[in-house]
Amino acid sequence: MATTSAQFSLILRVELERRPGTLGDLTSAIGRAGGQIGAVDILEQGERHTLRQLTVDCASEEQWRDVLAAIERLDGARLIERTDRTLELHKGGKIHTGLKSPVKTRDDLAMAYTPGVARVCLEIAADPARARDYTIRRNTVAVVTDGTAVLGLGDVGPEAALPVMEGKAVLFKEFADVNAFPICLDSRDPDEIVSAVTRIAPSFGGINLEDISSPRCFEIERRLKEELDVPVFHDDQHGTAIVVLAALKNACRLTGRRIAEIDAVMVGAGAAGVAVARILLESGVRSIVACDRAGAIHTGRADFRDGSMNIGKTWLAEHTNREGRTGSPAEVLEGADLFVGLSGPGMVRPEDLGRMAEDPFVFAMANPDPEISPEAALPYAGVMATGRSDYPNQINNVLAFPGVFRGALDARATAITEEMKLAAAEGIASVVADDELSDDYVIPSVFDRRVSQAVAEAVTREAEREGVVRTPSVPPPGAGAAVGPGLEDTAAGDAEATVGSELTSAA
Repeated sequence: MATTSAQFSLILRVELERRPGTLGDLTSAIGRAGGQIGAVDILEQGERHTLRQLTVDCASEEQWRDVLAAIERLDGARLIERTDRTLELHKGGKIHTGLKSPVKTRDDLAMAYTPGVARVCLEIAADPARARDYTIRRNTVAVVTDGTAVLGLGDVGPEAALPVMEGKAVLFKEFADVNAFPICLDSRDPDEIVSAVTRIAPSFGGINLEDISSPRCFEIERRLKEELDVPVFHDDQHGTAIVVLAALKNACRLTGRRIAEIDAVMVGAGAAGVAVARILLESGVRSIVACDRAGAIHTGRADFRDGSMNIGKTWLAEHTNREGRTGSPAEVLEGADLFVGLSGPGMVRPEDLGRMAEDPFVFAMANPDPEISPEAALPYAGVMATGRSDYPNQINNVLAFPGVFRGALDARATAITEEMKLAAAEGIASVVADDELSDDYVIPSVFDRRVSQAVAEAVTREAEREGVVRTPSVPPPGAGAAVGPGLEDTAAGDAEATVGSELTSAA
């Protein structure tokens, strides 16, 4: 039976006749239908009936129907109301704006708005860099999408992408105290997207690109990095790559291997695949064979020779598979130390893993259904990782992007370099101590609050080492000290609006 999940959670209000056994009959019926009951509360109790509220987790919307049908068949039970907890959580959105300083008196108003705000405007007009001291720009990121490659949903459009972008903003705030705001653009034209982001950039200290389809995402990111002097980061590519490298570092540390000795096979040649291949090569991995639906990618393939291969796969053909190996993923897995799955379910079989090197690393990250199930892979895998939260070693981008932007903003970085990404991976890996390492713990939990701090510190150090940072503005005579970077800044503006989370925790 499929695993129940909070994403398919219902609140049920059921009226029960007041006689012995009705509550037991109700809970038994829900259990037989596959529902997992959480809280059970009494809302009202009369002479003949009791109104109860139950929280029930299911595995799918189809299972909801089974649970509801089971309740309707019960004698002495009547379903009064049902509420989808996930939709309820999203009502009205998941983020809001708030004030850092209250506006309750004439003096407050005179400083936060007219006439005092004019003095702040003139400070910035004289030195535009001061906007990072006196506005939300110092700690605010735009989460930008066109809605063409949303999660596992695909092209759902900008409106339907908004809940995901809001969720990203929640994670930024919850895990790194970075304010983020969703920007969903109604265009698929790279020129229009680059133009729109360039024009809104003065309001933001960084740009996080999200869920933009490949290969357009490569061009959009490249052009924005060229045009803007703020960090630009496509999380679908680089967040995934950073966490994969962190997991590989710790898997090698656990087993005494060296990254320079690792031969890898990767299935999936989209945006994440290109970024994973790039960061693994930069970290010293000996060889990578990347595969798509047609098999191993190499410069001898017909679509490479005739120029029909897209830009991402072309890069993979030119920089991986130096031996020109051909064949299916199962065929090129022979002798490999690492399998990286960024594609879909059923791409490899257990016997394929049996042809890999002894105790291989299997990172099957397709979500919700990995390229091979952990249960099937475990007899062969030395270390198993997935993209799912219900198995150990979850490869989750939230381990990377909050800390990456926290560090970049703190450093006043003008870009996020390849070396900063490598540093971020080392930051994640360092959170797991030597005496904690095990085959089911090579990557820290997404709820480990040390992660974003370790990543931020590593990114800040690397940005400063490379010199991709701005010199803090020098205040004019008589003004207060320049505001330095940090999480607890309270002087970045008299009435700075911040984007905060309405949630106390993030999944």
